[in-house]
Amino acid sequence: MYSRMLVLRFPKTEVEKPIVCFLASDFNLTFNILKATILPRKEGVMVMELSGTRKEYNKGVQYLKQHGVHVQAVDQEIKRNTTECTHCGACTAVCPTGALFIKRPEMRVEFKHKKCSVCGLCVPACPPRVMEIRTIGNAIVK
Repeated sequence: MYSRMLVLRFPKTEVEKPIVCFLASDFNLTFNILKATILPRKEGVMVMELSGTRKEYNKGVQYLKQHGVHVQAVDQEIKRNTTECTHCGACTAVCPTGALFIKRPEMRVEFKHKKCSVCGLCVPACPPRVMEIRTIGNAIVK
């Protein structure tokens, strides 16, 4: 199983078409949409995790590109300074993917990087400012 987090940018001519649905039906890929802003007759942006065999993944990415979708691997990550974290849980209230959660009964904030969509909502929500967005390189998907 091959899996990558991607940012998809749809041109305004393609936002109303069910392009992403065909990834599942035509290429046997699974997808998890983590964040999306799709407006009719305007550009759309979607952050998703795309999974399947490497061969079908590559075919699916080519399909997206043939429809004018700009495909880019997520090139940022969220980092947490665990030594400075007060475990207040403010970040868990705004995390849309559940990547940040409170471990019970310890009442400690845990962070699962693989579930993170890098939306950045946790950064301003953190009172002690231990969350930050870091660039990890520009990863254009070929």
